[in-house]
Amino acid sequence: MPRAAAPRAAAVPRAAAPRAVTGHSAAAAAPAGAERASSTLRVTAKSLPQHTRARNRALVLQTLWHQGSMSRADLARESGLTRPTVSGIVQELADDGVVAELGLRGDARVGKPATLVGIRPDSFHILALDLSSAERFSGAVVDVRGEVVGRASVDIDGATGEAAVALAERLVDELSGLTTTRLLGVGVGTPGIVDHQGVVRTAVHLGWWDLPLAARLSARTGVPVHVGNDANLAALGVHTFGDAERDPSRSLMVITIEHGVGVGLIVGGALVEGDRFSAGEIGHVTVDEAGDVCACGRRGCLEVSLAAPGLSARLLAVDPGSRGAVLHAAGRDLGFVLAPVVSALGLDEVVLSGPRELLDGVLLRAALDTVRARTLAAVGQGLVLRYAGDDRDLAVLGAASLVLSAELGVS
Repeated sequence: MPRAAAPRAAAVPRAAAPRAVTGHSAAAAAPAGAERASSTLRVTAKSLPQHTRARNRALVLQTLWHQGSMSRADLARESGLTRPTVSGIVQELADDGVVAELGLRGDARVGKPATLVGIRPDSFHILALDLSSAERFSGAVVDVRGEVVGRASVDIDGATGEAAVALAERLVDELSGLTTTRLLGVGVGTPGIVDHQGVVRTAVHLGWWDLPLAARLSARTGVPVHVGNDANLAALGVHTFGDAERDPSRSLMVITIEHGVGVGLIVGGALVEGDRFSAGEIGHVTVDEAGDVCACGRRGCLEVSLAAPGLSARLLAVDPGSRGAVLHAAGRDLGFVLAPVVSALGLDEVVLSGPRELLDGVLLRAALDTVRARTLAAVGQGLVLRYAGDDRDLAVLGAASLVLSAELGVS
């Protein structure tokens, strides 16, 4: 059932960085030259007063989100904004129900105790969808701190085309029914190539071409919808909600191995998508010209070797003693493709996400050994190649991060 749109904060992209990407939305576009200019190396349009206020608002929220509750004076000091500016923004955010006063600070400082302000976790809920699995579409209701407050899923049963769209719509309806809190938006992680309007240009396994997914779901829910490639969102999930000790400026590659093979790449704090929105499409790099036919129509793609359904089927077809060799071959193929990418970008962290029984062990070690064998010691020896763990929510949290970034400027 459609939900009335929540009062929206100014739509602000993720913290400005070269080539930063803010997600793909059916919401109204920002004023020409406003935020688009901030994601490029060369400024091409002037910043208007309303853009400055939106950025300041995002800066206040970003500071509170990452550093926790603090006084207005501390917030001014941490953000670099003036106290009157901070007070005005805090009042505006309080009126919108996004932040709240949390009482007096209980410390031993001289003078009148300061009043703490902080983000209200229950101020909004986000519907976050992960459409990457070959078996089911899953999703969650997430608060603004990334806590999951409800879950739902629908089995795919081989659905493609409009039938698969109908399942995504059904999942949105089920998630919407799990909350009465106002919605900040809907985030969707899908396989394939997605443009800045939330159009899925190509998702081969789902039978989607030029599908305006964001617009269709936005019309259904009445709130902003932001759509991104599932691997990109997995990278955003690690970047935004991962280890608090991790340096956010550190480059990161997340490889998702499910129905297909995808890559999310963050370099210098910015999500890299490429001019054709296809950065990270390593699944269709040829590793064996005499190999089996891929879903894309070509032979011997990495996806043929590595995608979970095909790899699982090959393991079942051999005797137990040969399974290690199958996994080693798949890991070696991954290493062949990774080596030039790691060398070109100087990456030092690569994370594998997908079924643990396939990825964590022989396959991972073979991939790392292959990268190190095919790169300079200065490149390969410093590489950390690790399994993401059993966190099934990477893409879900990334979808929530996409909405937080676009609607509140938090990343």
